[in-house]
Amino acid sequence: MRISFLLHNAYTFGGTIRSTFNLAAALAAHHDVEIISVLRYRETPAMGAPPHVRLTPLVDLRRNAAHYDGDDPRHAQPARVFPRADGRHRQYSRLTDERIGRCLSRLEADVIVGTRPGLNVHIARQAHPAAVRVGQEHLTLSGHGLRMRHEIRHRYPLLDALTTVTEADARAYRQLGLPDVRVRAIANSVPAMTARPAEHTGKVVVAAGRLIPVKRYDLLIRAFADVVASHPDWQLRIFGKGDTTGNEKNSLTALIDNLGLNGHVFLNDHVGALEDELAKASIAVSASDRESFGMTIVEAMRCGLPVVATDCPNGPREIITHGVDGLLVRPGDTQGLAAALCGLIRDDTLRRRMGEAARHNSARYAPDHIAEQHLDLYQDLLRRGPGRRSLGPLRETAHRTRTAAIDTAHTLRSTARRAMRR
Repeated sequence: MRISFLLHNAYTFGGTIRSTFNLAAALAAHHDVEIISVLRYRETPAMGAPPHVRLTPLVDLRRNAAHYDGDDPRHAQPARVFPRADGRHRQYSRLTDERIGRCLSRLEADVIVGTRPGLNVHIARQAHPAAVRVGQEHLTLSGHGLRMRHEIRHRYPLLDALTTVTEADARAYRQLGLPDVRVRAIANSVPAMTARPAEHTGKVVVAAGRLIPVKRYDLLIRAFADVVASHPDWQLRIFGKGDTTGNEKNSLTALIDNLGLNGHVFLNDHVGALEDELAKASIAVSASDRESFGMTIVEAMRCGLPVVATDCPNGPREIITHGVDGLLVRPGDTQGLAAALCGLIRDDTLRRRMGEAARHNSARYAPDHIAEQHLDLYQDLLRRGPGRRSLGPLRETAHRTRTAAIDTAHTLRSTARRAMRR
């Protein structure tokens, strides 16, 4: 089987990149697999190229490249096919429209897989008729704005299937009533850890993920102040990069200072081998208000760590079995989070038992197991044959009209908000 993945940028860091690389590497053991990266900024992928997988960039933005595309006048013009509602729209252009369209129309693949909404729209509109078209959703439907949900309702019926990373999100997409589109929940895969499992001797709680407000590291730090009051010999180590402004990291650093937690709470830039840091810990924690899945939760479990996590709407509750391989607490509950951490800190036997259960239960996220689920879907779709390929000119015109109306309403609301702030 020939399988091609369309990825925004394979040359940087990110959860979608990591999960795509994991899946592609597992599939490449028995199939012809290619990753098409729309953009290229580096010589080699920052996360390392998956073995036996072809990597094909479309727009080269390396300044020293022999064919640098940044000076192409089409790259200065806004994209028309890639939807404006996708948060990456500013990085797309008429040049990316043309390169993606030409690639998809000529691509001799049995299955073409998109990895974000804007690229799913490209596949729906431009992939050659013989290919099975599959969209992947790595975030959540509820996390998209009105304009993106409008685009999804109109464009996704041209897909053959859509995969989500949680069953909760799959149910949300099924309720959209996308005709003839197979919607299936398939979790992200996480390889087995190469480091030894955690020995539970380190008095360390570890958290990992981007330094952004939704991760609620502020709540976690406040909760850990209560932990330190009872267990002053324990540390909290947070691994993750912030945005380019550094605002969130500065805010968290100030909070640590104000609570007198220097020497107890540490902020670290994300390390290449996170599993080495996980192996030094005894507990993992996630305080997020919202998660689309929770790869760092699975990574911690694969290292043999019990995980304390907030029971937010999607990922954690489908990964963690409360009281078996981890603990779930209400989102925003500082005291509940502190109590759960203290309970595991005090009880060595419980902590080790949950850690062993976590390592055992996390095997269901092994790449080979997850790849089999994708292959079952692809093979079923190939037997069925490609689905519908056109909504017709009338529906296309109606879509443009509705989209223009939504964009106008969005602009008016934004203008009104700016006027009120003045």
